[in-house]
Amino acid sequence: MAGRLLLVWRLLVRDLSRRRTETVLLLVAVTAATATLTLGLALNEIVTRPYEQTRAATAAPDLVVEPGFSGPAALDALAPLTALPGVAAHSGPYPLAFLALTARDTTVRVVVEGRDGAPAAVDRPAVTEGSWVRPGGVVVERTFADALGLRTGDPVSVEGHPLHVTGIAVTAARPAYPRVGWHLPGSILTEGGGLLWADRGDIARLAGSRPLSYTVNLKLADPAAGIAVVDPSQGNPRFRGWHFRTGQDIADANGRLNAQAREVLLIGSWLLTALSVAGVAGIVAGRAIGQRRRVGLLKAVGAGPAMIAAVHLAEYLVIGLAAAGTGLVAGWLAAPALFRPTVGLIGSVGVDPPPLRLVVAATGLALGIAVAATLVPVVRAAASSTTQALADAATPPRRRGWAIWLSRRLPTALLIGVRINARRPRRARLVTVNTLVTTTALAAVLMAFAQERKPVDLGYSDLPDARDERTTQALLIVVGVVCLLALLNTVVSTWTAVLDTRHPLAVARALGATPAQAGIGLAVAQLLPAIPGVAAGIPFGLVTFFAGGDNRYAPASSMFAAALGVLLAVAALTAVPALAAARRPVADTLASAPT
Repeated sequence: MAGRLLLVWRLLVRDLSRRRTETVLLLVAVTAATATLTLGLALNEIVTRPYEQTRAATAAPDLVVEPGFSGPAALDALAPLTALPGVAAHSGPYPLAFLALTARDTTVRVVVEGRDGAPAAVDRPAVTEGSWVRPGGVVVERTFADALGLRTGDPVSVEGHPLHVTGIAVTAARPAYPRVGWHLPGSILTEGGGLLWADRGDIARLAGSRPLSYTVNLKLADPAAGIAVVDPSQGNPRFRGWHFRTGQDIADANGRLNAQAREVLLIGSWLLTALSVAGVAGIVAGRAIGQRRRVGLLKAVGAGPAMIAAVHLAEYLVIGLAAAGTGLVAGWLAAPALFRPTVGLIGSVGVDPPPLRLVVAATGLALGIAVAATLVPVVRAAASSTTQALADAATPPRRRGWAIWLSRRLPTALLIGVRINARRPRRARLVTVNTLVTTTALAAVLMAFAQERKPVDLGYSDLPDARDERTTQALLIVVGVVCLLALLNTVVSTWTAVLDTRHPLAVARALGATPAQAGIGLAVAQLLPAIPGVAAGIPFGLVTFFAGGDNRYAPASSMFAAALGVLLAVAALTAVPALAAARRPVADTLASAPT
């Protein structure tokens, strides 16, 4: 056993060192899919991990309670809650005013919470820039400040009262902008808005004649108890119209800001998986061309089918493991920089190691791609006879009467292309898959950009929705990686075709075909299977996008331009190497044929 393992290891190392280019291409193809899947899965971690870190750093409450009425009655209603069994600590009640902020000629709704200068036992917002509240100034929640472009020292006004920004802070006691829970006093309907902290002594002046509401922050002995501490039946009419926010509610609200981007990345990862399988299969096909005779030689010296399979699979599994590690690290480190969903939180991912479930998912995907793309050629190599492997012969085309009749009437270049695909039908199908996935991704992205973007209604002004920004970023990442991987697959497919058809093309030229006809025929062999892939990719893209439930179509002209662009890219990427390969002297090519 030790001798066999040593032999497999030596053959693996030698093959990887001799075929460095193909090894790098394999690594890139699998890494792209793994990194995109990691991006999608990491988005959830990007929100939950920093939120938990923010909760710990700010002594976040487990339950935030705001009564359904205002004034002294609100204070009287909140007072008994702080002494309930199960309440370990509390802060407040703090006055709340639902007002309007004007900054940089933009007026928006804001929740203004009055706070003391001394730190509280529960809910201590972490100041990330500037200083905490003091008379005449306000502290702005960081996501809200980022949306308005506010910095410390900037002038603002609240209901016409001039103030300045003394600091920027984050909290885990309310969801990030714009879901902070702005509402009219006594109303259960919440609207979009931002969050400010002001000195408690300034609240009455800022609110003017508007009634003040109040809020209290509770730290529970059992955080999972939630609202049951205050209302065990969770149906007491006394609490009708009250606002309750648990820590889990706030975490879910922050997570919804990235839900669309995460869905796009997960769908994109499956598209990239299909594209990676096609690319890896094409690279494997190219490597198999150079390995067929080696398989025959191994069989001739006594290697059995199991040994042949082990030699081949070990190589691709090693590449898959390396790609899994590379893609996992790349996706985990890139996610915070690409999406910045932690702007309203402190802490980040990328520094800490990824969770085990993410490592298992990325590794499983990479190994699955490697096995799915290599299993068929490995089984064929293991099952082939020694004579067949040493003969190194291509699959003979099936001769049908109608095909022969049609081929007599085809131009020479088109006939050469059809015959090349007939000899290697599996490679032609990979080209179809490549263009199908690429066109599907482009069509889905065009559909997404055609939809109406609804800004966030902030009462007096509209601002762009951060969810749309992150979804657009995710779409651009997916389509960019898809296009790069599709270009890589096309180059690999052309390289494989050039390697495999050098002798048949030399024979065709010996029988009278010109170098131009041979080169165009090789390019046509790549372009013909791309046409059905592009044709099917448009409806597939529509189906993929409409899974999200929207119903607005992209212009037909943009869809046609995308389809034509894919075909032109395939033609351009295949024409140059095909024509270059066809100009090699016939005598040199035929002299290099195995005897």
